[in-house]
Amino acid sequence: MTYDVHAHCIPQRVIDVIRAYGDDLGVEIADDGGRGRLVVAGTPARMPLHPGLTDVDARIAAMDAAGVAIQLLSSWIDLTAYALPPGQGERLARLFNEAVGEMVTTTPGRFRGLCTVPLQAPERAAATLRHAVTDLRMVGVEIATTVDGRELDDPDLDPFWAAAADLRCLVLLHPLDSLSGRRVRRHFLSNMVGNPAETTIAVGHLVYGGVLERYPDLRVCVVHGGGFVPYQAGRIARGYVARPDLTATALSEPPEASLRRLYFDTVLHDPQAVAALVAFAGVEHVVMGSDYPFEMGDPDPVGTIAKVPGLSDAERALILRGNVERLISELTTPR
Repeated sequence: MTYDVHAHCIPQRVIDVIRAYGDDLGVEIADDGGRGRLVVAGTPARMPLHPGLTDVDARIAAMDAAGVAIQLLSSWIDLTAYALPPGQGERLARLFNEAVGEMVTTTPGRFRGLCTVPLQAPERAAATLRHAVTDLRMVGVEIATTVDGRELDDPDLDPFWAAAADLRCLVLLHPLDSLSGRRVRRHFLSNMVGNPAETTIAVGHLVYGGVLERYPDLRVCVVHGGGFVPYQAGRIARGYVARPDLTATALSEPPEASLRRLYFDTVLHDPQAVAALVAFAGVEHVVMGSDYPFEMGDPDPVGTIAKVPGLSDAERALILRGNVERLISELTTPR
């Protein structure tokens, strides 16, 4: 049994509903040279819709070829749609969550669901999360690194964090609109450098904003190997000592304690880098990911784990399945 925690999808039902009733949801699909492009609250998505997001047969074939038994399905991050008004955002989130729930049910044993929530309305987000985990039997939620311009330590988001901690569900943290305002489109730097940088900034807010300390039961998993966090953890810690006037205002314990609570996926494209991640985080806080179906994903995530030097068979088993099974088993609702 192997689990892929980082796999994006948009169920075909969601596409069909948006095409038919997009005006009501605040989302449309515009034609883009024969391919569709999401337009959320009037803003086009970064790229056209990838066909692999909706093609279930191609997804299962890719999973079988890669030796992946179960994917944790999460939205394409562009569909989080935090710019929508609260009512539209909640309706879109519930549409997506119910459609993913159907995928899980109609393809037994291959998928588990990560919901999406309207974080622009934190109380609604908390209710949507509780519904998804308790009623739809989803195992967590995917969120973006910012909420329509707000950072993740914004106090208004506390109802969502409290619900996620109470449920003890997985929170998959994924970059969106990376390094907004910087000219990083050339050379594909927006993805290669911008995404991990954006993630690192978000983790910094979760740590130094005190979110991870206030809610120790949170299970936050950071994609793309945690961005630059593992490599710069010493610098992140040094700031607490060097400038407590700026860094210690929301913390009662050193930032290392918050960093140790995080989980990380393995989408690093280098077995040596995964080995360094394991050395930093501990093997019990590393889980396998692929970033399916995108070109910057790992098409052979199981093979990557097999090549990581210095791991025992038991440690590889934890990364491939044991850690995810433990996290799912510790949800506060029956699985």
